[in-house]
This record gives sequence, C-alpha cells and structure tokens, in this order.
Amino acid sequence: MTTRRDFLRSAGLLSAAALLAPRFAAHAATSKEKLIGLQLYTLRTDAQKDIKGTIEAIAKTGYTNVELFGYNRRQYFGLSVPEMKALLQANNLQTTSAHYALMDYLLKGNDDEVKTVIEDAKTLGHDFVTIPYLIDKLRTTADDYKKLADRFNHAGELVNNAGMRLAYHNHNFEFGDLNGTRGYDILLANTDPKLVHFEMDIYWVVYAGIKPEDLFNKYPGRFPMWHVKDMRLQPQKESCEVGKGVIDFKKIFQHKKEAGFENFFVEQEAYTAAPPKQAIITSIDYIKKNLV
Repeated sequence: MTTRRDFLRSAGLLSAAALLAPRFAAHAATSKEKLIGLQLYTLRTDAQKDIKGTIEAIAKTGYTNVELFGYNRRQYFGLSVPEMKALLQANNLQTTSAHYALMDYLLKGNDDEVKTVIEDAKTLGHDFVTIPYLIDKLRTTADDYKKLADRFNHAGELVNNAGMRLAYHNHNFEFGDLNGTRGYDILLANTDPKLVHFEMDIYWVVYAGIKPEDLFNKYPGRFPMWHVKDMRLQPQKESCEVGKGVIDFKKIFQHKKEAGFENFFVEQEAYTAAPPKQAIITSIDYIKKNLV
C-alpha cells in the first residue's frame, strides 16, 4: 500500500488554537458541517501532473471543501499561495484546512516556520493548520510525545492568536504500546483543549483496533475534523471507497456531538477497484445517500 509517509518522502515534502471568536465558531458549527470535503492527497498523482485540472475535476464531482496537501516553499504544485486561492475560488471550493509538516519547528522549535505557515493559511482562509505526520525519531518514547505536546501547545497559541486553530492528524503508530500508555493518549492528555485539536483519521483508528466512539467519549469535543476513508479486509486492510468496506460510518456519524464534529474530508490511499477520480465519485455518492 502506498502510504502518506512513502509519498511525502518520494516527493521530498517532509523537509519542506484556541477556539475562534464566538461568531466564527458558531458559523463553523452551522454552515461548515454541511460541507463535503476531500483531502487532496487522494488525487496526489493527478495533482502533481495537473493541479488546475485536478481541482476542476473535484469541483465537478460535487465536493465543496478541499483539504490541501503538497505545501512546499510557499507553493502548491508550482502555484503560489495566492494563485492556489484564486484557483479554488474560480471553482467555488472552500479550503478549511491544509496539512503542514512543520518539520523544522517540530525538530528544532523554529517559530519562524510556524509564522510563515500562518501567513499562508490566513491567505487561503483556513480554519485549521493541521500537522499531518510525525517522523520516526520524533516519537520513539513516551517522553518524546510529551515534548511534542509542549510543541503543539506553543504552536497552537501562535495559530490561535492569528484567528485559526491547530490540529493533529493521526495514523496508527500513535496507538502502539509505550510501557502501558499510548502516544495518542499522551498528546490528548498533555495538550490544552483550547489550543490543540485533533483531526481523527477514522480508518487508521479502526486499523489500530480502536473504536472511534470510545475516543469521542473519553475525550469529548476534541475531534472537530474527521478523515473518512473505508477499509477492505483484503488485501491487507487497505483503504477503499467509502461504503465499500467494513467501517460502519452510519454508526460513527451518530456520535458527532460527542466528538465536537465540524466537518470531514474523504481520503483514500490505495486503489484496487477503480482509479482515484472514479473512486471519489463512488465515495461522494455513498455519502450523499447515507451520511449527509
């Protein structure tokens, strides 16, 4: 299976808060819950070849919100941040979040990187600055996760002061045993709920053998964003089109209130049954009929 880590490494992109004011929070809880989002990573190969055509295809399919990926040196696939904003606007698409690696900050505590990302995220109109992944050497021990929690809190304060929120997107490694605890629990327990939020990747939570609703109940209100991608058991629990796998999204969507849900993004990493542009049509058709 092609993973986000593999792709980011091959593309060379790895090296590359508190709540909003009440009026913005209320707006998010109403209109933005109705958005149907897509994580651009789902069409990563298409985006690399033709970002403009890819964005146009997403809009024609019926998605209304795009979570961006591919940020590198203040560009997205050769487009400046203002050019990307204009492209989205021309296709009537919102972007409420993007994945920003923040490697220099997480490794060295470089605030300048966070400040640069904040500038570009504000230009794009994001609600969230989302950290998508942690390289291995950042998260070997429980103490590593505690240090990350401190870094998250500080970055969250900077992002919050700019009128946005910081979020962290999980995989499955956060659920491995660390002498009786888990990295994910350390992050949740040691971050300020007003400064650090979590984008739950439901697929990876289920992959790790965890029920999403159990986390919603244990940490209520911490999960305003979700990644929605399904899982087929063969081959090797790979991701698939929403509605074609074993994850019970109808049940999970009944727990939006406990989660603090605001909006979600369809994502897919593997493509066995159909190519990406067909897969996102299958997913949105299921979602419109069954989840929204």
